[in-house]
Amino acid sequence: MDCSPHFVLVDDDLDDTSLFEEVLLEVQPTVKFQAAHNGLDAMNMLRNAGTELPDLIFLDLNMPRMDGKQCLVAIKEDDLLKNIPVIMYSTSSQPKDIEETRQAGAICFITKPTSIHELRNILSAIVNGLNKIEETVETLSQNEGMCIIR
Repeated sequence: MDCSPHFVLVDDDLDDTSLFEEVLLEVQPTVKFQAAHNGLDAMNMLRNAGTELPDLIFLDLNMPRMDGKQCLVAIKEDDLLKNIPVIMYSTSSQPKDIEETRQAGAICFITKPTSIHELRNILSAIVNGLNKIEETVETLSQNEGMCIIR
């Protein structure tokens, strides 16, 4: 049985996606990583995943075709997908975006880090605390300097 974590990142910025994947694989070399470039592609990928659903979805806000808020609502309304934890991952730090996504079912909101070091720390904590993800993001949100908002 494969115990490697499986993460999905939905983000239309190819540079952000590449950096995220690079740092994630550095933190956890055995991780299964998939990316989608918009919410519509993500929903198609997730619905066709069969039994290989991800352990966690990172979801950007501003994307073409289906934005992050629409995708989050679609995930949480889908019986197959609704129990997958979703972390918003965006350049936005607008209180309205944070509140709306929290109300729609995101477990937290991460403003994209400005340094690789910070991204590494966040992803390392999430990978290591995946089995208790709610507690992990709560702890991260309390750490000074972290970009996690609950």
